[in-house]
Amino acid sequence: MGRVALNLAKFVLLMIAVSIVVFVLVGSSPIDPVQANLGQQAFMSMSEEQRAQLADYWGADLSIGERYLNWLASAIHGDWGTSLRFDAPVTEVVASRAANSLALMACAWTASGAIGFALGLAAAMRRDSLLDRFVKGYCYLLAATPTFWVGLLMLVLFSVVLGWFPVGLSVPVGVPADEVTVLQSLHHMILPGLTLSLTGVANIALHTREKAIDVIESDCIRFACARGMSLRQAMRRHGLRNLLLPAMTLQFASVSEIFGGSVLVEQVFSYPGLGRAAVTAGLGGDAALLVAIALVSAAIVFLGNLTANLLYGVVDPRIRKGIAYA
Repeated sequence: MGRVALNLAKFVLLMIAVSIVVFVLVGSSPIDPVQANLGQQAFMSMSEEQRAQLADYWGADLSIGERYLNWLASAIHGDWGTSLRFDAPVTEVVASRAANSLALMACAWTASGAIGFALGLAAAMRRDSLLDRFVKGYCYLLAATPTFWVGLLMLVLFSVVLGWFPVGLSVPVGVPADEVTVLQSLHHMILPGLTLSLTGVANIALHTREKAIDVIESDCIRFACARGMSLRQAMRRHGLRNLLLPAMTLQFASVSEIFGGSVLVEQVFSYPGLGRAAVTAGLGGDAALLVAIALVSAAIVFLGNLTANLLYGVVDPRIRKGIAYA
């Protein structure tokens, strides 16, 4: 119970810190939320009294501290405010877009982890071979390539030139939401998901390769090979467990990178998810929506790291029993 209470306290403090930081950043932004959400023409046609009334209605004339305390008091009771850009409750906006983003990130996260681990292990077991050089070159190239640029290339090649995938959106144009099939949704998600997974492979593959080389050169694997085992058998029986712990740590830590990459990918592919909503909210000074999206993303990262800690004990019982490595 003590560990559960500690994790809960950490989670609450994280949520408070994230909300404060977002409010301070939005309050320090030069963007006027009243002008940004009304439009330049409508804003200029209004009188000073009308602008003041609208600012008072939206709370834009209050200080950052007052706005945050008002939001916090409402959030505690379940009211996360109203989005200025979407003119709807924040909870509805987040709920309507979270499913798209979570499905996209889950597919990309799973694919990047599996492909990165397999490539890193294969490169380490064939060190200095043509395969090893190809994997390293591929990873170095991807690590230095911006996500949005990869997305634009994928869009031009597979959507415009080949016509295999739709140009954007998450559903076909003109089809009612209740008539969209699962295959149609997957067809729209494949290209942005593939783009997001490709950019996440590099770090995992390179990290796994270095760790696998350390394991291969360890006394345990050398002794197993000296007893007549092949390298593949020795790694499968004695090496994989030592590789799983650092791989899990990196994989769950990459959740934040996947979410950050999804912001750019969703913009390129016009994919209606949390990342695109965050950009829209940022351009409009929509503090309530930005805070909600930031809290959701922070909660996802926190739960990912917590899950990794819980899985450590499953992979290596010595961690569960509190026995340190020699």
